[in-house]
Amino acid sequence: MASLFSSVLLSLCLLSSPFLSNANTKSKLGFTADLIHRDSPKSPFYNPTETSSQRLRNAIHRSVSRVFHFTDISQKDASDNTPQIDLTSNSGEYLMNISLGTPPFPIMAIADTGSDLLWTQCKPCDDCYTQVDPLFDPKASSTYKDVSCSSSQCNALENQASCSTEDNTCSYSTSYGDRSYTKGNIAVDTLTLGSTDTRPVQLKNIIIGCGHNNAGTFNKKGSGIVGLGGGAVSLITQLGDSIDGKFSYCLVPLTSENDRTSKINFGTNAVVSGTGVVSTPLIAKSQETFYYLTLKSISVGSKQVQYPGSDSGSGEGNIIIDSGTTLTLLPTEFYSELEDAVASSIDAEKKQDPQTGLSLCYSATGDLKVPAITMHFDGADVMLKPSNCFVQVSEDLVCFAFRGSPSFSIYGNVAQMNFLVGYDTVSKTVSFKPTDCAKM
Repeated sequence: MASLFSSVLLSLCLLSSPFLSNANTKSKLGFTADLIHRDSPKSPFYNPTETSSQRLRNAIHRSVSRVFHFTDISQKDASDNTPQIDLTSNSGEYLMNISLGTPPFPIMAIADTGSDLLWTQCKPCDDCYTQVDPLFDPKASSTYKDVSCSSSQCNALENQASCSTEDNTCSYSTSYGDRSYTKGNIAVDTLTLGSTDTRPVQLKNIIIGCGHNNAGTFNKKGSGIVGLGGGAVSLITQLGDSIDGKFSYCLVPLTSENDRTSKINFGTNAVVSGTGVVSTPLIAKSQETFYYLTLKSISVGSKQVQYPGSDSGSGEGNIIIDSGTTLTLLPTEFYSELEDAVASSIDAEKKQDPQTGLSLCYSATGDLKVPAITMHFDGADVMLKPSNCFVQVSEDLVCFAFRGSPSFSIYGNVAQMNFLVGYDTVSKTVSFKPTDCAKM
């Protein structure tokens, strides 16, 4: 991986970061990087002994466990019924090649739209989980700098930050729904992203978490997380005006050739325009990390299934769009009505699949004709293809890639594949454009 960074670096000092005092908002960036699916041969998580069906079943199980715990934040704040979702520590289906420090130290990190802080395990590790790759050594980086408790970087973490009375350095503590956690120092350092034009992009003074005490169910082959959420310390927010608050991705279907890699775009490269683009508002809620959309209904052929509360207007921001969740999760009663509509439109015998827990499955050996399914977001009708709705979980079985969830909704990545999905955090919109992502 180190050879990726041996070419001449495109050094881009992000003076427009909201955490730097000498801001220069005239500097605009545009670059594209690879998003590597964790089951790709290019991923450290890849298991060559598994079949494609086994990998998909594992992804489905991760999709369910990603939302490990659900509570209603309205118990804490009666004025806002925003859901609180705790993510598991092995969350995320896509990886990015990044490097930290000077000289660049390579890390294969999970790219996660459901979290904010970019963090990795660091030396010295007081109590760390076993990691296959070497640990990042902050002393070996000439650009690494711990931040003080009074700094804007420390204040941005709010309740995740604490202060050392010994040396006035800022510390962080992040826990996950499965009781895993990471603790360490908040610092700034140079982040290098592998760009598809072979010229890596160097981003200076990026806030990172240097984890010295990390434990739980972290995978030994993983070495970090890149937070792409909407919170104050996410990479998207830190890049700020330099990317005009824009990023987009195009996810290659799981059935595509192994050497086809999904793409993530930033700034001027992330603009979604042209024929077929539809856009829907991003809804702000107290949980700034998550990207909330408003789902009005789902149509199955000519039948429209109304989302609960959408008629009265109380359903604003009722679904989270997330690249790290495989399935699309919907409230149980709404899902049941949707499943009935789909099943009644398919002239085939239903099958059981006890391994995945998916309730609507059919034989993969026949000529299965599925109905047209459209997601009706506020102002945007997204027409799904059969591959966005059904996945092959074994040689002889295909299942509906939606399922019920107790109290919340997530628009998962299977439904987003072969769409260019653009996030504009300034204009507060998410856009969808049907795209052959393997050709990008």
